[in-house]
Parts: sequence; structure tokens; C-alpha cells
Amino acid sequence: MNITELEFIDGVITDANNNTASVAYWGSEGAARRALASLTHCSHCSDCSHCSDCSRCSGCSDCSRCSRCSGCSHCSDCSDCSHCSDCSRCSGCSDCSRCSRCSGCSRCSDCSRCSDVAPQPIEAPEIPSIPNIHKAIYEAVLMPGAFDMGTWHNSCGTTHCRAGWAVHLAGEAGYALERRTSSEFAAMQIYKASGYLISPLRFYESNEVALADMKRLAELP
Repeated sequence: MNITELEFIDGVITDANNNTASVAYWGSEGAARRALASLTHCSHCSDCSHCSDCSRCSGCSDCSRCSRCSGCSHCSDCSDCSHCSDCSRCSGCSDCSRCSRCSGCSRCSDCSRCSDVAPQPIEAPEIPSIPNIHKAIYEAVLMPGAFDMGTWHNSCGTTHCRAGWAVHLAGEAGYALERRTSSEFAAMQIYKASGYLISPLRFYESNEVALADMKRLAELP
């Protein structure tokens, strides 16, 4: 999509199909524009990215890496969904695949091959916090061989990325939240519970950029 087709008003970019991307959500104007450019056949969606082969999608928000969705509406906070069909009013879904004819779902996690299943009440997972989270994570990543932004956790459990360390330092509650949702979502919620709202884009930076930001936060008075 040509940049000239986008409107930029009050920190929100809108494309020709009325999809929007917030600079505050994506972290920069460039990232917000790239998110909008990655959408295909979507309209009236907000802060979505990398949706492809979708049809009749509208009113979605905070979705990422969706593919082959059809007939979706009013979706929010979905991540890593695929092969979904005829879904409506979905919220907080993660790692779902091959779901069909779901309606009124919320806080779904790690679902697969769901079809015509009535929503069931579920217990909300515990959101742990980390005291002095910035200093705790920065001290952890400075240990030799302990930090790699290319992996959430290594196979030995001794090396983690920024998000992985948030989960790890939160203990079993952190890992339980990660299993029920995703590494990205768990780390964001742990940061939030610890008193800091972090953009998910921070979890995909290079080692050098991530270290500089963690050092800056750790040294704040």
C-alpha cells in the first residue's frame, strides 16, 4: 500500500479500508505503517498485523500472525490463530488452530481442532509480579551466556530473551501463565503486574537494543 493512502491523525494511522494502527501501540510510526501494510482484505480492524487470505474480517483488534480466517468479527487480543471460520466475539485467544463456528469465546488458549464446542467457564490464570523488575531482569541477563533475544528459553533453561527472563523470574506462576497463553502475552502481563507497561515490540529487538533499554530502565531512580 502506498504511504500516501494513509491518514495520520493524533498518533493513529488509518488506511483506505479504515484499518487503524496506533503509534503508541506499535512503538513508532514506521512500525505502525508496516503493520497496516501487512493486512489483506481486512477493514475496520485496529492494531492488527500479518493477517492473510482473510475475508469479511472487520472490527478486529490487537491480532497478529492470523491466516486463512473467514467470517470473523469483533475479535480482539488474538495471536497465532489459523484456519478459523465463522468466529465472533472472540477475545484473548492464543495459539488456536482449526477452530470452526465458535461464538462468544474469551480467554481461549492452546486450542486445536475445536468445532461447535460451547464456551465453558475457565479459571483466570494467576498474574505474578517481580519486585524491582527492571533491575532483576537486567542483572539476570548480564550473567555469562544467559541472554539471547533469538529464543524465549533455550533447551537447558539457562538462556532466555527479555520476555523469557520475565517468565523465568516469576517462577512457576510465570511458567504456568506462559503455558496457558504464550511467552509474549505472559511477559507483557508480568511486566504490567510489576508496574510497567511494555510494548510487545520490545521482545523482538536485537540483543544490543534490548540491553540498552533494560540498562536504561534499571538505572532509573
